Amino acid sequence: MGRKICVLLLALCLLTGCSALLERTYSTAEPHSSKFWESEAAGTLRAENHQDVVNDLLLLIGQHTESATLRLYNFESDISVADTLEGATTEIQQETPMGAYAVEYITASSRAQRGYYEVAVRISYRRTLEQLQAVVNATSPEALYSLLAAALDSGKTELAVRMGYWGEDGGSRVEDAISQLREERELTETVPWVVNYYPGAGNPGLVEFLLDPPEPEEGEFPESEEDEPEGDQPEEESNLPEERGEETAPGNGNEDGTASEGAPKEEAHSGEDAP
Repeated sequence: MGRKICVLLLALCLLTGCSALLERTYSTAEPHSSKFWESEAAGTLRAENHQDVVNDLLLLIGQHTESATLRLYNFESDISVADTLEGATTEIQQETPMGAYAVEYITASSRAQRGYYEVAVRISYRRTLEQLQAVVNATSPEALYSLLAAALDSGKTELAVRMGYWGEDGGSRVEDAISQLREERELTETVPWVVNYYPGAGNPGLVEFLLDPPEPEEGEFPESEEDEPEGDQPEEESNLPEERGEETAPGNGNEDGTASEGAPKEEAHSGEDAP
């Protein structure tokens, strides 16, 4: 009897082990192959419409690529290619967060080939590769306080955050986070931080914080614009002979050498002719 029980237990163990082997999951890793890259031409991208061109350019910007080649398919004429390139480059710089943040300008020239147009693209950047790689992601403005605090703790002088959600009160939340953090770190007497929104403040996809901006130079902004005319007043009065202590010209004074009443007025109206 005991022997039968041992055999049954052994069979159950074997069945359980087989079940675990059958349920085991596995994964494979394969090189990423985007539809935007040409398979037979290394480093060359392809596009079939306006959105494909925009996506190609964003791929290049994300890698901080300065020059590349695009192949445009299904375009009927040189004019359609030129219009598409102009519209795509304008959209990149004016409507996309990363393009507005990182790109200085984009140039593109095309030539017709058999079955496609070949486009040479050059991108000039106003941000370095290190700055692009340092961009962090945030789901909403509520995360900005902790991100700014971590940046200060790390001694960073700038922080760029790609926003997943903004909301109607996003701007006020940014201001609240900055005010709270500067007060907690006793930075209220230092130069205010600079905040830039890309592509615009209405609904930005990327927010840049300059945590150590340069101090304004002394005399860069005049205290009052009303002070400028007062400085010019003595020069106007100096055109009068009496103010300069000069003798009046013949015909502008009385016989006893004193100036006539009308002489100063004539001199004031014609400062260029004054002696």
